[in-house]
Amino acid sequence: MLDRLFRSQGPNVDLHCHSVVSDGTLAPTDIVERAHRNGVHVLALTDHDEVGGLADAQARAEAIGLRFVPGVEVSVTWGGETIHIVGLRIDYRDPELLAGLERTRTGRDGRAQEIAASLAAAGIPDAYEGALRYAGNPELISRSHFARYIVETGTCETVDEVFRRFLVEGKPGFVPHRWAKLPDAVGWIRAAGGVAVMAHPGRYRLSDLCMDEMLREFVDAGGQGIEVVSGSHTPDQYCEYAAVAQRFGLAASRGSDFHGPGESRHDLGSLPPLPKSLTPVWHDWPEVAALERR
Repeated sequence: MLDRLFRSQGPNVDLHCHSVVSDGTLAPTDIVERAHRNGVHVLALTDHDEVGGLADAQARAEAIGLRFVPGVEVSVTWGGETIHIVGLRIDYRDPELLAGLERTRTGRDGRAQEIAASLAAAGIPDAYEGALRYAGNPELISRSHFARYIVETGTCETVDEVFRRFLVEGKPGFVPHRWAKLPDAVGWIRAAGGVAVMAHPGRYRLSDLCMDEMLREFVDAGGQGIEVVSGSHTPDQYCEYAAVAQRFGLAASRGSDFHGPGESRHDLGSLPPLPKSLTPVWHDWPEVAALERR
């Protein structure tokens, strides 16, 4: 039924997921194989602030006949909130992009040490060492790695429970970080020949006025798309951000935000299609046009 639904609406495109190179649980090649088994036709791997898994993922995708889109998810600070910008169809060897991502990664370890100290004060010792065991890339140790360790200790039963009790503003383990600036992140993506997409806008704690201001800045900087159907959105938010996409003249994107089995609300390729009224961000991509001509 799901496969028929997607085929009737066009190719099954998933343009947001993570591997163990950032805060996912599967290797890049395993992500590609899982997507292929799930009926995904076009996949983007978008690890946080890191492109180290793209070459392996691309090679595996080519070997099994899956259309692959090189991507990245850049962490941005805007209005005191952490915002994520997905870059799609990037040249992941571009020097400007690589330098920007390296600057963005700087400071993660110091932040992780502060998170561990805060958790120790709350009765969860050795969190830094525990989180490192879950981090495939120590340069990208994140709250998700701490959350998996906290589940391991038995303090919480699930990662979702961890994020209700720890690691978020006002709770033990929360340490803010200063990421890239919004225009810089969009600039790096555009310099690498990519398309900049606002990731899961429904997650941000911004007023309507601030959201509009942020999106205007995003568009002015060269942003071209927004995630409408996202694994981080509710069905009501699909409609809400479809309207936002039309109001700001942004192309619409679709992505599961998959991190790993048992952790993510949606598996790779399992989301409904975009509303027909929207222009997909992939509408002029040759790798998708070839599929639609079948």
